Amino acid sequence: MIDLQKFIRDVPDFPKPGVVFKDITPLLNHPEAMETCLNELISLVGDQPIDKVVGIESRGFFFATAMALRLDAGFVPLRKPGKLPFDTLKQPYSLEYGMDSLEIHEDAINPGDQVLLHDDVLATGGTAQAACKLIEKLGGEIVQCNFFIELSFLQGIHKLKGQEVRSLITY
Repeated sequence: MIDLQKFIRDVPDFPKPGVVFKDITPLLNHPEAMETCLNELISLVGDQPIDKVVGIESRGFFFATAMALRLDAGFVPLRKPGKLPFDTLKQPYSLEYGMDSLEIHEDAINPGDQVLLHDDVLATGGTAQAACKLIEKLGGEIVQCNFFIELSFLQGIHKLKGQEVRSLITY
């Protein structure tokens, strides 16, 4: 078994002073570590049926697309404003270092779709909370919020009350 934490690099003072960024690019450069991570993320879901896997731009795309393939589900990208070419819904949110918004295509999720939300890191929870709001506006039912890393000291899980939240690594 591979210790995935060995492939996470701390980058101090990024994107601003005082923030220690958890960089997963060393893991992405190691095929066996990526395969292990993918298998473990899918194991968090169990045998729950999934219709759509929603990935949050951009690091959430790395594993969300692969999980969608393995789960025989569709993939839905959540993107920054102005990046999606069709009609969208928009949801603003606050970050630990500012404000931003996410958008989703209006036809990406059907009412009743069983949805797995994935991102690489759960930090303050604002991004994931905005993603949940967009999924629910379209009538999707969130089965799980699934993360590679959770920064528990930032207490982002509190913004996801009522959701099943699972993470592989917690700091």
